[in-house]
Amino acid sequence: MPVTPLVRDYADAAVVITGGSTGIGLASALRFVDAGVRRVALLGRNAERGKAARTEVESRCPDAEVVFTRVDANEVHEVERAVEEVHRALGSIDVLVNSTPPPSPYKPELLHRTPLADVASILTTLAVPPMHMTRAVFPVMQEQGGGSVINIASDAAKIATPGESVLGAALAAIVMFSRTAAVEGKHNGIRVNAVTPSLVAGTPTTDRVLADGFSKKIFEKAAQLAHLGVAEPDDLASLVVFLGGPGAARLTGQAISVTGGIAAA
Repeated sequence: MPVTPLVRDYADAAVVITGGSTGIGLASALRFVDAGVRRVALLGRNAERGKAARTEVESRCPDAEVVFTRVDANEVHEVERAVEEVHRALGSIDVLVNSTPPPSPYKPELLHRTPLADVASILTTLAVPPMHMTRAVFPVMQEQGGGSVINIASDAAKIATPGESVLGAALAAIVMFSRTAAVEGKHNGIRVNAVTPSLVAGTPTTDRVLADGFSKKIFEKAAQLAHLGVAEPDDLASLVVFLGGPGAARLTGQAISVTGGIAAA
């Protein structure tokens, strides 16, 4: 007989957000405390930005216990250390959100203009962090009887987009990884889903791609197709909070697009 998975209400849940100091990650942290979460860990590479984000979340909800842990999720030993630290600090890991955007100064570019030496690094720096973090929390969630993992990818994982051949391959890897992890994790009550935005207004990544060059032209055209409005971090955060909560207790293995109508995928 299947074991009933552990799905904690927001007030009882501990949430860990990789990339929680900016953009979708920070917006998700704020939305989680609005929903009643009182234990939050923000993970990121920049300690100064992380401390500022922790202060912002604490200001939003003075009752919340908020910790920041520095981590480069490409590095196995740092991932293991960070997961141990936040698990010890929070007591459980009920929701993991992986929101790790492309590192600066990366911008989409046509394949023949992409330096051959950059291909491997683009793939690994985009695809590996959510895989590392998901793998690291799986034993914790298995032992406690359930949990929810939300990996932020992109619609480039689903739709062939000029300038995003390598990036799209990396993000498609995240989506397939998430789906397969969902099939494996369901036996232990673990749900894994992916969120796949297109343009997200007000994020460093979008500001960078709209600055100039080839990416500016293609994404300005994409924005014109968002007849419902270009998505903002709060739009993604609302979905992330739903996926992490009891309302999504039977939802797993999905890749959900939030694009404002740019595409249907």
